[in-house]
Amino acid sequence: MNKLRETFRENTGFRALLLSILITGLSYGLYKGMLDNYLAEVVMMGEMDRGVTEFFRELPGILLVFILAAFYMLSAETLYKAGAVIMLAGMGMHAMLPAHKALTTLAICVYSLGEHIQLGMKSSLTMGYAKAGRGGAALGVQSAVSQIGTLAGYLVIVLAFSAIAGDQPYKLFFGLAALLAGVSAVCTLRLDGRSEADASKRRFYFHKKYRKYYMLEMFYGARKQVFLTFGPYVLILFYGADAATISLLFAASSVACFFASPIVGRIIDRLGYKVVMVADTLILVVVCFFYGFAHHLFSMQTAFIVCCVNYVLDAVISLASMASNVYVKDLADSPEEVKATISTGVSINHVITIFIALFGGWIWEALGIETLFILSAVLGLCNSAYAATIRGRAVEGNRA
Repeated sequence: MNKLRETFRENTGFRALLLSILITGLSYGLYKGMLDNYLAEVVMMGEMDRGVTEFFRELPGILLVFILAAFYMLSAETLYKAGAVIMLAGMGMHAMLPAHKALTTLAICVYSLGEHIQLGMKSSLTMGYAKAGRGGAALGVQSAVSQIGTLAGYLVIVLAFSAIAGDQPYKLFFGLAALLAGVSAVCTLRLDGRSEADASKRRFYFHKKYRKYYMLEMFYGARKQVFLTFGPYVLILFYGADAATISLLFAASSVACFFASPIVGRIIDRLGYKVVMVADTLILVVVCFFYGFAHHLFSMQTAFIVCCVNYVLDAVISLASMASNVYVKDLADSPEEVKATISTGVSINHVITIFIALFGGWIWEALGIETLFILSAVLGLCNSAYAATIRGRAVEGNRA
């Protein structure tokens, strides 16, 4: 508690914000931990269906800049509350609507819209509530609170779905996730300030000096989407993983990333962002090879374990995307330019991911998982080749 007082200003809504983030994380952990299995086992979505669903899940990420521009007169607190209500509506739809492909996709899209609106506001609110010079520490607290909540949600799914034999209680836990989303929305009512929303998220910012960064975001978004959408689905449809196993895998990835994040950050500082960008996607080629071909090399049980290990490894090497943010910082003339450029990069990332989701589902259905992960490896090699063309900065403080 003392650390919170040292980081945040009193007489602000930081306690309500952090409580909301914690409960939202718990709700999301329940939701994410069982969603892929629900889609495969109950809604009966195949490979192509999953790609279409992911297209609509990512669509709000592209539309966000236009939504925020349209509601520019609203405060960050108001937009954050709106996001909470929309997320509640989406989760409630999951709990109450029948397991129909179109209705489930609609529920996913609605929930994603609220999620993206909150993502656009919570960092602005966190930094706005922080004491002078403590913005970075405040964001660290926010991230930790969110990760703790999400991890707890995953573990609840692991324990509950492992203990229950027979039909899995998906609707019951969607209802619990909706209840938590409602509690989080009530917590947001205590946010009564008039903080300004981050203007960098309301517009696109393009400059020719960032053209390589934009291309790197395209490659990264494409390769990321293959694992994000189809990584768990391969384990479910091809290897028969249940919801408890998938949720345990998500939990393991979260823990691994929690411990690996500061290590990756130090590696970027020591070796420079260029080296990390190139090495990241070279490792990805190995990950993709085993994910796509493990069943040809090992027994199905061993191949499943190999794929699980590679899924966690992919989550860890994805942390290297921090290197591109450091690259932007080196090129930028001001902190505002950094935020605007990174925000635009995220939008570019989303544009690519929705098409990869569609084409990825078709490639898997028509040509097999081997071809899908060969494509991901090729995209990784393109990313490495392009990253090799950037001018790396001198590494500071390593040769003293």
